[in-house]
Amino acid sequence: QVQLEESGGGLVQPGGSLRLSCAASGSIFSITAMAWYRQAPGKQRELVATITRNGTTNYADSVKGRFTISRDNAKKTVYLQMNSLKPEDTAVYYCHVDRVVTPTLQYEYDFWGQGTQVTVSS
Repeated sequence: QVQLEESGGGLVQPGGSLRLSCAASGSIFSITAMAWYRQAPGKQRELVATITRNGTTNYADSVKGRFTISRDNAKKTVYLQMNSLKPEDTAVYYCHVDRVVTPTLQYEYDFWGQGTQVTVSS
């Protein structure tokens, strides 16, 4: 089984920065794509950013130029650096792992963290 633990959320003023972290643990040999999603009150969950194992990234248009996704494969951790935050960035942010290779070289799919609240407000 795989667990994802997020940290780093909180309250920040508009224009401020936060860095989210998501550490994976459990029966993991390697992890393929990792991603951050977010869900604002009354809205559907949306993709924020993705990163492949070799570091290829992709971003939602709404966060391009402000957010940076990165990962440390040795630590099995993905990060989301969020700069120039806006009130519309307020949401619960979720970490997602698409596919894990276990130590027995089996595939396991679709893991989510519990979410971390980000609130941007003056």
